[in-house]
Amino acid sequence: MIIIADSGSTKTAWYIKNGNTQKYVNTQGINPFQMTDEQIAGILHTELLSELPDTKDDTEVFFYGAGCTPEKCPMVQSAIRSVIPDARIFVGSDMLGAARSVCGDKSGIVAILGTGANSCYYNGKEITMNVSPLGFILGDEGSGAYIGKRLVGDCLKGQLTDKVKKLFLSETHETAATIIQKVYREPLPNRFLASLSPFCARHREEQCIHDLLIDCFQQFFIRNVYAYSDIDPDEKTVHFVGSIAHFYKTEVKEAANSLGYKVGKIIQAPLDGLVEYHI
Repeated sequence: MIIIADSGSTKTAWYIKNGNTQKYVNTQGINPFQMTDEQIAGILHTELLSELPDTKDDTEVFFYGAGCTPEKCPMVQSAIRSVIPDARIFVGSDMLGAARSVCGDKSGIVAILGTGANSCYYNGKEITMNVSPLGFILGDEGSGAYIGKRLVGDCLKGQLTDKVKKLFLSETHETAATIIQKVYREPLPNRFLASLSPFCARHREEQCIHDLLIDCFQQFFIRNVYAYSDIDPDEKTVHFVGSIAHFYKTEVKEAANSLGYKVGKIIQAPLDGLVEYHI
């Protein structure tokens, strides 16, 4: 049996192949930076175990997830082993999963653009360079949270047209006071800001929104991708994984072209690519 997982903080997508049968299963997200060993094991026992066949002999597990740094990987391995004691288990980062999904065994620059952002240079086997994303306050350029932050700031500082500002406030039912409350006084402000980014997709034909999006994605290239020229100055193609890259592919390509880069593959989620890589 082969089990492959792509995990974020809110959802984990599983692929299970046992002989000639295969299926996809979703469970809660697993992030070892945000959860204890007991919480991770609890999710696996209550949501995954019942989906597995009774016989679990000769099982391989490939788990790629947010928060799976080298220090945290043993925690996830231990939790998986509590469900499948005799499995051979590999745990890697979501960035490695994204790289293997879009590049396979070839080298390249890979980016994740979702609620957050990340990037790396992948040599076909492992990640050899990673520019720290730094989170939505200090970095995460091009992410959903970053776009939401820019959108809110431009709206409240009068950088958008009156028409677009009125549309934003009416469609989101937010006010300056509620925005400040949710960003500075409530948990998970990055998710709140990312939840505002679909407004830009709905009104991308407005020039001020188009300009905002292009600048957000240009900043991603300038502050992240440029650094990989130190490894391979001739590599100008960037592959993308994530919902923001998927839904804003036109703007991502325009920003890339304006800075001399090309966009390679863009996929919303990496699981299918990981299945192709491992099977």
